[in-house]
Amino acid sequence: MRVRNAVTLAVAILSLSGCSVVDRSAESSGGDDGGRMNMQEAADRADAILDATFADIKPAVEWVHGQSTEGSCDVSRRRAVLTVISEQRRGGFLGIVERSWKGAGYRQLGVNASVDSPATYFETGDGFRVRLLIGGGGQAFFEVATPCVEKSPVAPPTPADASRVGEPVPRPNIRSAFWSAGAP
Repeated sequence: MRVRNAVTLAVAILSLSGCSVVDRSAESSGGDDGGRMNMQEAADRADAILDATFADIKPAVEWVHGQSTEGSCDVSRRRAVLTVISEQRRGGFLGIVERSWKGAGYRQLGVNASVDSPATYFETGDGFRVRLLIGGGGQAFFEVATPCVEKSPVAPPTPADASRVGEPVPRPNIRSAFWSAGAP
């Protein structure tokens, strides 16, 4: 009985304190620090979210890292797809990503059903915001924004392929027999 009361009290104190304690899942990295995540660990988790998302896209697409930004207590990681996504394939591409994120337990926050620039927005159970936006030329842009965590230095993302580092991000220029096709 005492243990249950102590746990209830601890949960109440944490919920009232407003501190930013992020639940560390198996996808996050780092040592055992009582559940607090720092900015580097949050960036690593954002990269893992993007890696898992891209692993679910079949057939695979080519991509490049976009700009990584750090705020006072948060990080945003971005990737841009270099594979041309035809207008006829955009809905299918969005659908694959939405199914991936829903399958991971993410909660959908909204959809932009624009023909010119469709987008979908989700949030993970631990407060990471994820977005997919289809821009000009059928270029897909992904972003993961972390919740506020402990301040720390943040290393840039490690390129999957050093020849595909994009600053500025190049326009989509890789054709895919599937994703760039004109038929739905």
